[in-house]
Amino acid sequence: MPDVTRKSISTNSPVVNCDVCGRTLLPGESPDVFLAAGAKRNVCELCTQRASHEGWIREGLDEATVRRGHNGRSRSLLSRLRGRRDVPVHEEPAHDDAAHDARGAHHHGHHAATAHVERDRPPAPREHRNVHAIPTNADLKMARALDLFNGSAHPRTVAGVARSLGAPIVAVRPSATEGSVVTIVVGWELSWYRFEVDLGDEAAGVRLVTKGTELSELEPADQMPNAAADEHGELHLAAQHA
Repeated sequence: MPDVTRKSISTNSPVVNCDVCGRTLLPGESPDVFLAAGAKRNVCELCTQRASHEGWIREGLDEATVRRGHNGRSRSLLSRLRGRRDVPVHEEPAHDDAAHDARGAHHHGHHAATAHVERDRPPAPREHRNVHAIPTNADLKMARALDLFNGSAHPRTVAGVARSLGAPIVAVRPSATEGSVVTIVVGWELSWYRFEVDLGDEAAGVRLVTKGTELSELEPADQMPNAAADEHGELHLAAQHA
């Protein structure tokens, strides 16, 4: 394992904890501020999605506007329902039996003609879905997983921590048990993160699986770097980074 450059860390900055996971933010990390129960909450970048799911509102959004938008949609639906209810219903005037039989015969003939046209109409083309094939080569799997990682919000976190703790070690490897899953470990002497990417479900994005504070907590394979981070926090395989 390459030597990790130690940097002195200033303790003059105020200690900020994430109100979702409880983690103390490292120097260089800036919390996002949310509003919950009338109070401000500090949320680290890795927990913003969870905070939104809990109903917390990001500071800067007008909560009254959100309510008005919701009520506006409700009123629109109610208006549509009222509009349907207010449409006058025209009663069909009574006809004699002869007219009724003639109308029934005409309706039957029209239905038969319509059914014949429907049978002769060519089938509508099926909608084509873009399905990403899972690479079978390990290098291609890792490269694809890093592309998805670099397109997410996680590189900002990596860059922020790296400004304080230096360049991280980066270990990327396909799962030994799940053919579509790739594991990405980004670690420093005082902090590490483990991410997973499911290439069979790319829409799910990059998941933060776990994190810790000591490299010794990691498995030996996760401490063997085969990739590196650039100044923007984006990750590249060692062959591409060289």
